[in-house]
Amino acid sequence: MYLIVGLGNPGRAFEGTRHNMGFMCIDTIAHKYGVAINKKKFGGLYGEFVYHGEKVILLKPQHYINLSGEVVKAFVDYYNIPLEQLLIINDDLDLLFGTIKIKYKGRSGGHNGLKNIEAHLKTQNYRRIKLGISNDKTLDTKNYVLGKIPREDQATLSNILDLVCHIFEDYFVLSFENLMNKYNHKQ
Repeated sequence: MYLIVGLGNPGRAFEGTRHNMGFMCIDTIAHKYGVAINKKKFGGLYGEFVYHGEKVILLKPQHYINLSGEVVKAFVDYYNIPLEQLLIINDDLDLLFGTIKIKYKGRSGGHNGLKNIEAHLKTQNYRRIKLGISNDKTLDTKNYVLGKIPREDQATLSNILDLVCHIFEDYFVLSFENLMNKYNHKQ
């Protein structure tokens, strides 16, 4: 069983914001495969389906991004999901908008959602897809990440969401190292 988690904040006020890139990816994957993200458990909104013979849970934690860890931990424990089969999709201020970086493990980079996940899982050793949102140093970080993705960046956003769907598909057929080699150089 695989758990694919997109990080974001619940509610209409946060739709289309930089901090909700993970939610957007989950919604895009769900739409492509006809999965309804309408079940509720442990503070998460999720849907499940079988892909390449494996049960897959697509999860959007609903405890706000900074408290995502308790939701992720509850799903990992309840479904007995090995950390090698957990994939977190999150925004990243340190990457240029449109850049995707796939990693085995690593530090949170200041991302409070990842910090909370690491605190609950008691490890930094989990797989992730980091989506660049750039950083505007002229704005307060909170205001920037909670700001809407501008209209002029919508084409790039669409490309990112399509690419994440391809990464999702390859995640089940390639080794993780080959997955990183295939996608980490793409802009």
